[in-house]
Amino acid sequence: MPFYRSVGSVPPKRHTQHRDPEGRLYYEELMGEEGFSSDSSLLYHRGVPSGIVDSQVWELPDQSRTPNHPLKPRHLKLHTLFPEPGEGEGACPVEGRRMVLGNNDVRISYVVSGTDPSSYYRNAIGDECVYVEAGSGVVETVFGVVPYRTQDYVLIPRATTHRWVPSEPSRLYAIEANSHIAPPKRYLSRFGQLLEHAPYCERDLHGPGETILVEGPRDIEVLVKHRVGGQVVGTRMTYDTHPFDVVGWDGCLYPYTFNLEDYMPITGKIHQPPPVHQVFEGWNFVICNFLPRKVDYHPLSIPVPYYHSNVDSDEIMFYVGGDYEARKGSGIDLGSISVHPGGYAHGPQPSAIEASLGVETFDETAVMIDTFQPLDLGEAGVAAEDASYAWSWAGRHSGESGSGEDGGPAVFSNS
Repeated sequence: MPFYRSVGSVPPKRHTQHRDPEGRLYYEELMGEEGFSSDSSLLYHRGVPSGIVDSQVWELPDQSRTPNHPLKPRHLKLHTLFPEPGEGEGACPVEGRRMVLGNNDVRISYVVSGTDPSSYYRNAIGDECVYVEAGSGVVETVFGVVPYRTQDYVLIPRATTHRWVPSEPSRLYAIEANSHIAPPKRYLSRFGQLLEHAPYCERDLHGPGETILVEGPRDIEVLVKHRVGGQVVGTRMTYDTHPFDVVGWDGCLYPYTFNLEDYMPITGKIHQPPPVHQVFEGWNFVICNFLPRKVDYHPLSIPVPYYHSNVDSDEIMFYVGGDYEARKGSGIDLGSISVHPGGYAHGPQPSAIEASLGVETFDETAVMIDTFQPLDLGEAGVAAEDASYAWSWAGRHSGESGSGEDGGPAVFSNS
């Protein structure tokens, strides 16, 4: 995080005695990144944060991966993966995640929750950035409560114990890194402040405003995701006292939300490349968002993109808002993911180019992830695939005489 925050009760000087009204010493925990050479926070617990009474294997959901071979673009229909939940129904926001895509740097999962709280959980592999496609509620954490709503990114630092408490069914698109996730370095001053040319600022980042203290219960189970021999595995740790026992904390490391409404799109006289839409970065991947905006104003501009080969990246676009009736013929709609791998030139449907001329605005919302290593399909990606998508530009598959669909205009700007 680029700025300091203090919440609850902390002593005037760090690493000094801090006691409750009865004189009992609080237990200080330093939570820090990169060997305590980067951002950190100090938390003050009533109980011993290391006190576990049991540790057992947590069998994770299917983590298998299928290579994108033979190489082709793919269309994944995420809304087919879960039934529409009724009141109180739905999957656990943590244990119910199904892996859509993944490599050794990042895993992308999807879940549709009900209104029951998740298990207590922490990811000891890397930070999580969870995009809220729809829904609202709170994320309870050792740092305090973080409310979430539709179009929020929820950033949860590595090893932060937390649980999801939806107030309504929530569609959650979870980006789990093997690294930290932060604003792009080009948006930051050398001291970490977001600069004037950045498309958002510190006012748009919403962290916990107060601590959460849970009295009484013991033997609390926390699900921990971690690595063994390069594999993603899970452990169920049982704690002697409740992990939500922090009376105060301060520092520059904590969970926060950022809503797409607060992102200010960067536009230009001619078509702007995807890096202007970047919002976060991790190791070997970036996160971008494409939002409703005015488009190119050169008199001869072509608002949709040129065909492009992102030679170092796989490009993953999650379509979450806008009018995708205009993509008739490609199959893309709300809840779709397009997978355009490195080594494949992609771009708009052929009819989109002429159709876009003279257009002044785009009504679209999408979350894009570019990875710098190839992505495999997870079990959910295999289950959700529309196998006809790869042939939608040509309008036919080998051996077919023509298209079986009416390929109407497509105006999504980075299709």
